[in-house]
Amino acid sequence: MATYQYRCAGCGPFDVIQPIGRALAEEPCGSCAGPARRVFTAPLLARTSTHLARALHAQEASAHEPRVVTDVPAARRRPTPAVDPRQAGLPKP
Repeated sequence: MATYQYRCAGCGPFDVIQPIGRALAEEPCGSCAGPARRVFTAPLLARTSTHLARALHAQEASAHEPRVVTDVPAARRRPTPAVDPRQAGLPKP
């Protein structure tokens, strides 16, 4: 469904919601029933954020092309601290 804007000469602008491509050049005004001409406006476009677009793409792709795991992932190792945490509070020479 799309929102189309019309302007009545007596009442002013109003919106009509119709399926895309079904808008007429004139619509009857809801207030006075007089003819109202369609006003061409910029389309209301919204851009999806990068993170949401990536998640939606991954979700769509997983329905037809699921990722197959062949090996067990390697365990992540924590880096060993250079200094023992118990000695971190001691004065340094």
